[in-house]
Amino acid sequence: MGRDLSHPPFYANKLDLLVYLDDAGRAHPITTARDWQKRRRHILANMQLVMGPLPDRSKLCPLDLRVLEEAQEAGIVRRKITFEAEEGDPVPAYLLLPRGSAGKRPAVLCLHQTIGIGKGEPAGLGDNPNLRYALELAERGYVTLAPDYPNFGDYKLNVYKRGYLSATMKGIWNHMRAVDLLQSLPEVDGRRIGCIGHSLGGHNTVFVGAFDVRIRAMVSSCGFNSFLGYEGGNIIGWSHPGYMPRIASVYTARAERMPFDFPEIVAALAPRALFVNAPLRDAPFTVAGVRDCLRAARPVYRLFGAERRLVAVYPDTGHCFPPEIRRKAYAFLDRELRGASDR
Repeated sequence: MGRDLSHPPFYANKLDLLVYLDDAGRAHPITTARDWQKRRRHILANMQLVMGPLPDRSKLCPLDLRVLEEAQEAGIVRRKITFEAEEGDPVPAYLLLPRGSAGKRPAVLCLHQTIGIGKGEPAGLGDNPNLRYALELAERGYVTLAPDYPNFGDYKLNVYKRGYLSATMKGIWNHMRAVDLLQSLPEVDGRRIGCIGHSLGGHNTVFVGAFDVRIRAMVSSCGFNSFLGYEGGNIIGWSHPGYMPRIASVYTARAERMPFDFPEIVAALAPRALFVNAPLRDAPFTVAGVRDCLRAARPVYRLFGAERRLVAVYPDTGHCFPPEIRRKAYAFLDRELRGASDR
């Protein structure tokens, strides 16, 4: 009988990913992709110690897609919609569809940064032209979906009254339901789903990607570094109600006490594709902490023969997603999602 994953083992060294602990706490080397699944299960279990449990997906409520508004623009249709994440919990979102028929298209879930208008920014309704990636990808031929994160845009919700232990896990659940919605659309090839986000959306991209293997390609811009590389290991900034309060209440906001870290999350995405935008002058997501994550995760990608699917760029900018980097990110998504429905 295997270990009860409600009590997963604690890994003190979260940069050494080619090892797993057995039920007696003995370390074993990971030499195959099959071995890796043991460590991956521990990573997801340790994430849930902090975020709270992923809800049971065996009894999903109907999505109840509702179109509230529709706007026609050159080349695209933008629909303001809601969909039910749970009974009585409609999530506001923008759904962008390329005009014209082209069969089933790839789709990208587009997650916004920390900004009051939430979904409106990636959908092209904000002031920052560098963060209109839902609009730009729709113009490129993708179906895109930009939902609000709890308490941004039009989405007001007390996630704790709904029984969640973190807004992060509520976000993961909603974003998995967003993938359900994309797969339900007649315009979408459900086998070609990606996810992209900047800042808050950047880490929410890798969070949902860790739990939802239907997401084949991810782009995280200014989204993370290692907890140890964040503010000298003082991660109190991750513990407010919009993230994971247990980081402070249980783990005293210290990186070394955390059951999981971002190197493990990045590795948990393997062998699926990840593009990371890590500017040299980003703060507090220091580039050294990003490099630590990718250096640790790369051997796991190597186990799968998928090293080329882990890509990082390091522009000499601050906390932003500049045009030349977006072009590279979109080309990356094209490579992974276009014309690849039979992979």
